[in-house]
Amino acid sequence: MLSDAALDQIFRAARTHNKWTPKPVSDVTLQAIYDLLRWGPTSANCNPARILFLRSREAKQRLAPALSAGNLEKTLEAPVTAIVANDLDFAEKLPQLFPHQPDAKNWFAAPAVQEVTAMRNGTLQGAYLIIAARSLGLDTGAMSGFDNAKVDAEFFPGGRIRSNFLCNLGYGDPAGLFQRSPRLDFDEACQIL
Repeated sequence: MLSDAALDQIFRAARTHNKWTPKPVSDVTLQAIYDLLRWGPTSANCNPARILFLRSREAKQRLAPALSAGNLEKTLEAPVTAIVANDLDFAEKLPQLFPHQPDAKNWFAAPAVQEVTAMRNGTLQGAYLIIAARSLGLDTGAMSGFDNAKVDAEFFPGGRIRSNFLCNLGYGDPAGLFQRSPRLDFDEACQIL
């Protein structure tokens, strides 16, 4: 079992950050985040998430027109913004990722099955990204509040990869935190049958 300090870092004390210190995030750290998140489970090991890590001013400026007004400043200020996207052609990799089932690629032939599988599992992988980043000492700021169509046209023009959500990464400035919002208690959200 993880220590209370580790659980605090990943969940209980972790916050969604809106302001960032200028401390950079290295390529090595971004690779370490991926090297952790890739081990999280997905259906048939399909791994549909595709992640663009935007760090340069030029890349952030390409993203800026798609951002809502409330997300613009914090995203431009963040050391890195990850575009978490889903590859609808994920099944093409199944011979590599799920080799013990040679027919697995065909399980996802229908477009509706591709879309729902990519969204569900790509979202899981995005959550793994947040957990991995926090476990490595980074702060995160996941968000919607952007125009998916504009992001996709700018960064994924082929149409088979679609943006899901954005996640700012870096070292948060606690001065930008809001008061912590409450969460539902177990009895409000769960049942044991």
